[in-house]
Amino acid sequence: MTEPRPSSTVVLARDADDGPQVMLVLRRAGDAFGDSYTFPGGVLDADEAAARQFCSGLTAEQADGLLNTENALDYYSAVVRELFEETGVLLGATAPVGDEARSQLHDGLVSWPVLLEQQGIRIPCDELHYFAHWITPTALPKRWTTRFFLARMPEGQSATPDGSEITDCRWLTATDALSGDWNLPFPTRSTIRSLSSLDSVNSLLDWAHERQRSGIPAIQPEIRAEDGRRRIFMPDIAE
Repeated sequence: MTEPRPSSTVVLARDADDGPQVMLVLRRAGDAFGDSYTFPGGVLDADEAAARQFCSGLTAEQADGLLNTENALDYYSAVVRELFEETGVLLGATAPVGDEARSQLHDGLVSWPVLLEQQGIRIPCDELHYFAHWITPTALPKRWTTRFFLARMPEGQSATPDGSEITDCRWLTATDALSGDWNLPFPTRSTIRSLSSLDSVNSLLDWAHERQRSGIPAIQPEIRAEDGRRRIFMPDIAE
C-alpha cells in the first residue's frame, strides 16, 4: 500500500448572473489527473513550515483543531501557494502580483516565504473554509490525503493558467460543470454535486462553515471489481 501524500485543494468561487461559478483547471497530460479538470492545488512541500509565520486569521492550535492534524497551517500555506503558482491568483494580496514573481516562485528562484515577505502578504487562513477530506483508495499506486477548502475569488485579480502544469482555467456553474463533457475526477464531481443547490457565494461559504463547525470526516472510497469492471464505492459516513 502506497502512503498517501498530504495535499490541499481549493474551490475558488465567484458570483455570476446565472449563479455561483467555481474555477476548474485543466492539468497537462501525463501528470496526476492529467487531461482532467480539477480544482487548483497540490502537495505540501518543505517551504510550508517556514511560511507558517505569515499565516493570519487562525492560530496554529485553532488550525490543528479544525483539520484534526498536526501542523495544519502547512495545508493553508500549500493551497495558497499552489493556487498562485497554477493560476496567478494570490489570496491575501490587495493587488495583483506580477507574472515575474510567479515565474520566480515556479522556477525555484525565490522561496515561498521570501516571496510572502517581499510582497508584504499574509496567508488569510480565516478566508479558507475547510469542508472536506478525501483519501485516495488503497488500490491505486499514487495516493493523496487531500484537504478541501472553499474561498471567494479576490476582487481585482484574474486567473491565467501557468502554461506548464495547467493548460486551461474555466469558470463554470455547478450545472454547466455537471452537464458538460468535462473529464472530472470523482472527488471533483462529487464536490460540485454537493454545491449544485446553492445560489450564491455567500450560501457556499455558509455551507462550508457549517460543515467545518460540525467536524470533517475523512472520505476514503474503495475500488472493487464488479461485473468485470472497476467501480468506486463510497464508505458510509454519518452526517
